[in-house]
Amino acid sequence: MDPLLASRIQFGFTIAFHYLFPPLSIGLGVVMVAMETAWVMSGRAIYREATRFWARIFGLTFAMGVATGIVMEFQFGTNWGNYSRFVGDVFGSILAAEGLFAFFLESGALALVLFGWERLSPKLHLLATIMVCLGAHFSAVWIIIANSWMQTPAGYRIVQGDGPVHAVVTDFTAVLLNPSFLTRLTHTIFGAWNSGAFLVLSVSAWYLLRREHKEFAWLSFRLGLVFAALALSASILTGDASAREVAHDQPTKMAAMEGIFPSDQPEGLHLFGWVDMEAKKVYGVEIPHLLSLLTYHSYDAPVRGLESFPPKDWPPVQATFQCFHLMVGIGFALTGLVMAALFFWWRGILFEQRWLLWLMVPSVLGPELAGEFGWMTNELGRQPWLVYGLLRTSEGVSQLAHPRDVWISISLFVIVYALLLALFIFLLIEKIRHGPVDMPLVPVEEGRRASA
Repeated sequence: MDPLLASRIQFGFTIAFHYLFPPLSIGLGVVMVAMETAWVMSGRAIYREATRFWARIFGLTFAMGVATGIVMEFQFGTNWGNYSRFVGDVFGSILAAEGLFAFFLESGALALVLFGWERLSPKLHLLATIMVCLGAHFSAVWIIIANSWMQTPAGYRIVQGDGPVHAVVTDFTAVLLNPSFLTRLTHTIFGAWNSGAFLVLSVSAWYLLRREHKEFAWLSFRLGLVFAALALSASILTGDASAREVAHDQPTKMAAMEGIFPSDQPEGLHLFGWVDMEAKKVYGVEIPHLLSLLTYHSYDAPVRGLESFPPKDWPPVQATFQCFHLMVGIGFALTGLVMAALFFWWRGILFEQRWLLWLMVPSVLGPELAGEFGWMTNELGRQPWLVYGLLRTSEGVSQLAHPRDVWISISLFVIVYALLLALFIFLLIEKIRHGPVDMPLVPVEEGRRASA
């Protein structure tokens, strides 16, 4: 196996594992702020203990995110040296800003949140919680800036001197506000909010099914349900905007996402299907003209297909198509689940629907899988480019990387990450078993009246 494929597998594996944790931290940060704000405003101890419980879960996800994220930065030098030289002048300031303005803020404030309950005033502790939440979001901002620049580069010029060809910044504002930044950022943030919301729903539903920590569970479930409804609605809207941006700036990616081969004709939207690369068509369920309507707001608007571009510039169509539709399918399945919960809540019979609570317990996996498939759609659809239109993936790999060495490191990563995942699950289960401390146990009916 050549070093390019081995390095791509290694980086894909490490970043996919890492991406399990930041969305949970971002979403839980908002939950913590909402809970603690309610405590400061109302003085009710239930909100304080709920905040403390979710802060401990946040600390666990944050630690896992840090431990798994450091590895990726080393891979830029070991496996992707040519890429690092090409984007170094652009990414240096962006990644430095992420460390200075996001990571340090989040980690420093988190220490105050976890250990300052008895040392800080309620308002000062709330401020620390807000800083943790902002730090998690700022981290996403800078990372999305870097990734979006790779998708839609702006504010640069190419230097071809005595050294290697590389990009340098000519307009830092244009780099920050590159064409795809805002749509990618909002869609990513709302996806992360879904991860936090469904983690809250999952744990709360488990407590309700077991009739444990009932007041806490009802309070958290209600917040998580409202939060999930808002986040899912925003995800759909921002996903639509992101897809229209992709159609404008990366037409080959859009063509692969929907398996479009003919050019300049109206296209429908596939609900699901299978791409036949030889026949250049998709077998599946399609709603005619819907893609043209959603993308260009015109029933008969033509959509550029892959045949408009040389085959060497095509992304892996099958993988991009399936990942995109899995992401969308999971999103709408979660939307249906939340709508059902809201309906039964409105009818006042939510907690009589034990089947629905059982579905909520594993629902936390939904946003995590949707996020993974969304990231895969984004990265696979950009191929064969590392920096879209400027640097091919084959040109970015380190020349000294040997496939044998890469596979040895992949094997070690799999073993270490499997142990880390087992440790994370064990600690998470232990924290859930322990539950919130100093919490009065009351019947569901009383907790419902107290929370009303």
